[in-house]
Formats: sequence, C-alpha cells, structure tokens
Amino acid sequence: MMFMIQSSKPRKQRYFRFNAPMHIRQNFVNVHISKELSAKLGIKKRSIEVRKGDTVKIMSGDNKGKLGKVTEVNLSNGKVSIEGVSNKNAKAKEKNIPIYASNLYLIDIDLADKIRNDDIGAIKAKK
Repeated sequence: MMFMIQSSKPRKQRYFRFNAPMHIRQNFVNVHISKELSAKLGIKKRSIEVRKGDTVKIMSGDNKGKLGKVTEVNLSNGKVSIEGVSNKNAKAKEKNIPIYASNLYLIDIDLADKIRNDDIGAIKAKK
C-alpha cells in the first residue's frame, strides 16, 4: 500500500517528501525500465526501484549517455551513485557524483538478490 499525499499544493508536497519515512522514500528512487528489459522480464510497469548492482544509463546532465553499475542508493536525499561517474577533489581523490534517480534509465537488473527476484515475481503476478 502506497501512502502518498493527496494535496497539489507545492508546500505540502515538499513537506511530505522532506518528512517521509524511509519505506516511503524507497518509492522516490524509481527508475524507468528499458523496453527490452521489461519485455524480457515480462514487466508492464513503467518504473521500478533501483538497487545496488543494477546497470543504468544517465539520461541528462554532464554525464549524459554514460553507462555504469549502481554503487550506492541514498534514500535520505534520493540520489544514486554510479561506478565510473566521479570528479576529482582538491586532494586529487575520486569522489562519486550523486545523480537523481529521475535522470536514470534502467538497462539491466541484478537478479542475484533473492528478495529482488521475489519483487519481480510479485510485479509479474499483479498483471
């Protein structure tokens, strides 16, 4: 069951997103699925939650077009870190660039996780 705010007022939307608990914030990191992947898995949903190990494509920003594996999903700020997408800081250390999930496109799913397999099965069953 999804608990989302019904108001269309921007102030209430921002308040809801800022104060949302972590199990609701999981829905904020949904990523669109490629048509080939959804056909292969038999998923009719447009987007699903991104997880560590998934392969994504960046659709906007300076790193547009790059592919990489997800290394971290931060629910507190709704951003995703991707392998190979980084900047050097002043001390010449590589720092990952966090990217909003809405700017990503899911290319491949990591099905090694048993819970993830169950989630995909549940999505298929809802057809």
